[in-house]
Amino acid sequence: MKKFALAIGLLGATVLANATDPLNGTVWKTIDDQTKQPKAIVKFTEQKNGTLSATIQSILTPGEENSCTKCEGPYKNKSLKGVTIVNGLKNTGGASYDGGSILDPKTGKTYKLKGELADGGKKLNIRGYIGISALGRNQTWIRAN
Repeated sequence: MKKFALAIGLLGATVLANATDPLNGTVWKTIDDQTKQPKAIVKFTEQKNGTLSATIQSILTPGEENSCTKCEGPYKNKSLKGVTIVNGLKNTGGASYDGGSILDPKTGKTYKLKGELADGGKKLNIRGYIGISALGRNQTWIRAN
């Protein structure tokens, strides 16, 4: 009986270890921290290495959908739709995330990123920062699906 209970416990641990992240496949409305207006719809995808990325699905601010003029690399002067703005985000336990980066398409700058699900998973509080977390900006994204 003890062997059976141990086998069931190990199977359960394996299933949990292979479960996808709660953010995987979710869609969010980004809210500008300065204007408090919706900016874009982004979708999170879990990568093969277990980290998360988020890609812009649509732009909600008229006149800003056409190009990422200050972005570098493959997104330079391209439509913002399809731009991956979050890379390398990792679940650090429960509803907390860290270790990622976020691109600000307006400035073309990339910042370190951490975040936390809030309000029963209806909100995602994120903080983009340079160096240390105290030097950064907060945004709250609203779940769209």
